[in-house]
Amino acid sequence: MHLPDFVRTTTFRWTLAIASAFVLCSLVLFGFVYWETAAYMTSTFDDLIVGELNIIAADSPSQRLEHIKNRLRDDPRRVRIAGLFGADGHRIAGNIESLPPGLTPGIQTNAVVVRDDDRGRETEKVRLVTDTLSGGEILVIGRNVEDIAEIADIVRRALALGLLPAFALAIVIGLALSWRAQQRLTEVNRRIQRIVAGDLRARLPTRDSDDPFDQLAVSVNRMLDEIEALIQEIAGIGDNIAHDLRTPLTRVRLRLERGRERAESMEELRKVADQAIAGLDQSLTIITALLRIAEIEHSRRLEGFGDVRLATVVREVADLYDPIAEDKGVTLRVEAANDLTVRGDRDLLFEAVANLVDNAIKFTPAGGGVELALLQRGGESVIRVSDTGPGIPEIEREAVIKRFFRSDKSRRTEGLGLGLSLVAAIVKLHGFRFAIAGGPGCTVEIACPQAR
Repeated sequence: MHLPDFVRTTTFRWTLAIASAFVLCSLVLFGFVYWETAAYMTSTFDDLIVGELNIIAADSPSQRLEHIKNRLRDDPRRVRIAGLFGADGHRIAGNIESLPPGLTPGIQTNAVVVRDDDRGRETEKVRLVTDTLSGGEILVIGRNVEDIAEIADIVRRALALGLLPAFALAIVIGLALSWRAQQRLTEVNRRIQRIVAGDLRARLPTRDSDDPFDQLAVSVNRMLDEIEALIQEIAGIGDNIAHDLRTPLTRVRLRLERGRERAESMEELRKVADQAIAGLDQSLTIITALLRIAEIEHSRRLEGFGDVRLATVVREVADLYDPIAEDKGVTLRVEAANDLTVRGDRDLLFEAVANLVDNAIKFTPAGGGVELALLQRGGESVIRVSDTGPGIPEIEREAVIKRFFRSDKSRRTEGLGLGLSLVAAIVKLHGFRFAIAGGPGCTVEIACPQAR
């Protein structure tokens, strides 16, 4: 027979296992209670019958018979057993029809006897103790032990009335939880199938609760958001690469065609070849920069992390670009008095700061100034690069870190539009913050938590 899917779930199996364990523990507990109660009652019965046996055995023969008669008369519940038998086994007094076989004097024994009194004959389970008197008679004193059997019945009824409904309720709850979990998993699987089919806008359902399903769904949805954004970015990058590489490659092709058709000397052919090589170099530079960004974004450089002295990095960048700024007529000022240390990759941080300074010098007109500073603000080390150039409009400050983005002000400036993308990738890899502020001019900052 094919069982429903929710019955075969792990949730239902665990519920069944826990309910079975609960039943087993309850059975053991009730069994222990019954065993302890029965042992206590048996011990109490033994003390009573042994005490009565000693009292009756100490009486005179006439008192003994009267004592047995009174004992049986004062027994409205008919639980007392007593008998006095001759040495040959015939009954002298009491309500036991015959002497049970196998009795040992002074030892308490369970036995089955026939009660014979004014209410008739009846077979009973009893607890007996015997003693042989001085005249050879055998005295038997006992008590009915059906009270212990009644306790067993009470325990069985308690188990039936308590455990069975509890077990059934646990099964029902397990079925409900399993069905609920199965419904959620079915919906999740349906959404996943849509995602696998290519619908990246589909998301796993959530119920705005703190249960593990919702926490997992929220995490997966965040991952899907990131994947969707990355795929869209990759699609845009592909379009940008095709657009940016088509122009230099088309120029190379046209120059080679014209050179082949029009060149009349070896010198002209060399000139055409040099132009073609320059165009190819530009294309290779674009590809190299993109591969560099991809390498950084995929965190392949984490093994190179260590303690980096930012003041040293800032001074080295300033020494590298000071001649370039001087040739353009731009003043480069450096402020790196604080000896601050962060955790990161020294080469990548050098590359990020160098790109910022290179952009600042590139877009600052002659007679302007660029300032490279290392500051301490709160618990962070801040590398700040500011210039007196045209600045970046607020509407473009998020777009400038995207690959190949060129604002209208920078169209005539040589470059690939990848410098700030590289800086953003390095900052993201390190877990730092990157901010762009406006005028006058432009100010960019890399905020780094200080290494402990």
